[in-house]
Amino acid sequence: MKILSLDSSTASATCAVIEDNKLLGEITFNDKKQHSVILMPQIDSLLKTLKLELKDIDGFVVSKGPGSFTGLRIGIATVKGFAQGTNKPFIGISTLDALAYNLAYTSGIICPIMDALRDNVYTALYKFNNGKLEQLTDYMAIHIDELVSIIKEYTPSNITFIGDAIPKFKEKLNESFENTYFAPAHLNVAKAASLGELGLLKLKEGENDNLLSFAPIYLKKSQAEREYESRTGMSIDE
Repeated sequence: MKILSLDSSTASATCAVIEDNKLLGEITFNDKKQHSVILMPQIDSLLKTLKLELKDIDGFVVSKGPGSFTGLRIGIATVKGFAQGTNKPFIGISTLDALAYNLAYTSGIICPIMDALRDNVYTALYKFNNGKLEQLTDYMAIHIDELVSIIKEYTPSNITFIGDAIPKFKEKLNESFENTYFAPAHLNVAKAASLGELGLLKLKEGENDNLLSFAPIYLKKSQAEREYESRTGMSIDE
C-alpha cells in the first residue's frame, strides 16, 4: 500500500510517501513560510521526483491537530480534495501522536510539547508498551505549570520531551524533574513520515475518516472566537 502523508499544523510543512515498510521520500520545511504557498509545490515536487501521480497513491494521511488553526485547515482541505478526487481513503492522525512516534521505543514517559502561546502547551503523555505507542492521557491545552504537576504523578520514570516548545521551557523542565531528557533539534518538528507510518497501520486495518464529518482537534478556541466572547459576553457555542 502506498500512502501520501502531510502535516501543516505547525510552523513546519512536511509531506512524505510511504510504501508499506519503506519511506520513499520526505520533504520538510521549517522556515515559517505560508503553508498556502509552499505545501502544494512540496507535494508536487515529491511526487514528480518519485515519478508518481496522485492516481498511484492508495490512501492519504493528514494531521488532525492540535496546532495552527489556519495550517490545519489548509492540510485537511488538501487531503480531502485528494481523497475525493481519487476516491481513495484518508485518515487523520494527531500531531502529538506523530511527535511521540519520532521517539519510537524510547523507555519511560514521552511528552510532546507544542507551543500554544502564553506559557501554554499542547501536550499528551505516552509510552511504548510491547512495541506499540500507548497514550496515557487525553490531548490537552494547558499551562506549563499544570503539565509539570501532571507529570509528577508519573515520576520517577524517565521523561523525554519533544516538540517546538522545548527551547522555551527546557530550563524550567530541567529544574522540575530528575531523569529528564530532550529530543535533538531535528526531531522536534512534526515528521510526515511518522504521521504516515501511524496512519498506514490504521488504513491497512480498514480504518478511515469520513469526508463530511471529519474535523480537526483544536483543543482551544481561536483568537477571533476569544475576542468575540470577550466583546459580547457570549459563548461562541451558545
